[in-house]
Amino acid sequence: MSTITATAIAVPQQRTGASTRDWIAVLAGMIGAFMAILNIQITNASLLDIEGGIGTGVDNGAWISTSYLIGEIVVIPLTAYFSNVFSFRRYILVNSILFPLFSIACAFAHDLGTMILLRGLQGFAGGVLIPMAFTMVLTKLPKNQQPLGLAIFALSVTFAPAIGPTIGGYLTENYGWQTIFFINAIPSAIMAVALALTLDKQPMQLGLLREGDWAGIVTMAIGLSALQTVLEEGNKEDWFSSPFIAKLSILAVVFLVAFIWIELTVKKPLVKLSLLKQRNFGIGVAVNVLVGVALFGTVYILPQYLGQVQRYNAEQIGNVLAWTGLPQLLLIPLVPMMMKRFDARYIGFLGISIFAISCFMNIMVSADTAGDQFWIPNIVRAIGQALVLTPITAITTAGIAPADAAAASGLTNMLRNLGGAVGTATLGTVLTKREQFHSNIIGQSVTLGRDEVRNRLDQMTGYFLSHGVSDHAVAAQKAVVALGQVVKRQALIMGFSDTFAVIGVVLAIAAVALLLTQKPRAGGGAGAH
Repeated sequence: MSTITATAIAVPQQRTGASTRDWIAVLAGMIGAFMAILNIQITNASLLDIEGGIGTGVDNGAWISTSYLIGEIVVIPLTAYFSNVFSFRRYILVNSILFPLFSIACAFAHDLGTMILLRGLQGFAGGVLIPMAFTMVLTKLPKNQQPLGLAIFALSVTFAPAIGPTIGGYLTENYGWQTIFFINAIPSAIMAVALALTLDKQPMQLGLLREGDWAGIVTMAIGLSALQTVLEEGNKEDWFSSPFIAKLSILAVVFLVAFIWIELTVKKPLVKLSLLKQRNFGIGVAVNVLVGVALFGTVYILPQYLGQVQRYNAEQIGNVLAWTGLPQLLLIPLVPMMMKRFDARYIGFLGISIFAISCFMNIMVSADTAGDQFWIPNIVRAIGQALVLTPITAITTAGIAPADAAAASGLTNMLRNLGGAVGTATLGTVLTKREQFHSNIIGQSVTLGRDEVRNRLDQMTGYFLSHGVSDHAVAAQKAVVALGQVVKRQALIMGFSDTFAVIGVVLAIAAVALLLTQKPRAGGGAGAH
């Protein structure tokens, strides 16, 4: 059930090169994966504008991103099963059409409820495109060409999140927030036409619906939806001090435990968890999760810093992040050539280590650290990210048979996205708690008992008196408030510094874990066993 039938898109093992038709299908699938991942981040730099446009509060705007992620994470593991039921070609074509339609509909939403529903449906359609693109690499390309296919897929996974806020910010500042939902139309149309012309038709197997692991589907959908909501809303609601978060957490634990038990005991599981017993796949998936924490975490933290500390607008934030994405276009295509000469484990280790170094470069941020100061760390990060995903994916899929490609794809992509969601929520909490910690420490030193503090307040009071405030008491009060804001800003900056350090440590753990895998055979990819 969790595998695609051998006749659907299997590759004859004797082939040494994929046909032009197969490559067109693979590249068309990559367009879908790129657009689906791009849309996770494309609204992040524009949330304030969207919130204003649909008339909702700042606290509720996060649901615009959350609902999309919930739809995507829930549908990814369902993709292998439904592509069997409805046929690979029909299922990917339908979702490649629904994805831009739901996206365009979001531009016409006038209230939060409608926007949440449409974004959830967009995520549900877009989430299908990610594992199916991955599956085509493992099944339509022979082993010797899979590293090139994986490199192209890596562009989708690492370049799309980096460039998402850039595109979203530019469109929002210059043409209005609605335009970010229209950009999916043309690429999706090209993808749909290309797939329709290159994928073979297969009959539907509707009889599989009777054999479906419906208990697994229901428990997974409820459990993952509850978990994603907890992760997105937990920090804002102060976690378990909120009855809503506490109840939702219990719901998530109960249903996810039930889901795991069902998948381990049912005859035809929805998600083939037994694949995790394979050494390279299990460790590779764990490394993917940790890398997901860093990939999504850095794209979340850096815009937060630029917006909250430096007061950058959406377009300015996007311009800073662009330098994380653009170099990858040049570097990622070179990785397959490197993998022919060097052990993929060492290439992945080097890439993750460079990625970690770029995060540690940001732990010295100060009030003077703005866009220009992030230029070099972002270039270093781009170099590291370019060397990460292709070798990791080749290592992870090295022992996976083509028949298990769809199941492996769904599990890998779901857990990486889930890792990103967990990472974003965790980093948001780390930032909040460390800001409070530094604020308390600094506050203990900023007291009227110190001459420096009194002198500073006198200077600030004089400043306000000379700039239109006639009452000395009012000027003194403004000075106290201004000094408090300086303390708060400095504590926030130090909180961001600590958060970058946490990301660096997570990546260091991932780099070491990758060395515990076995060396994949030449060519990598599915079926290399």
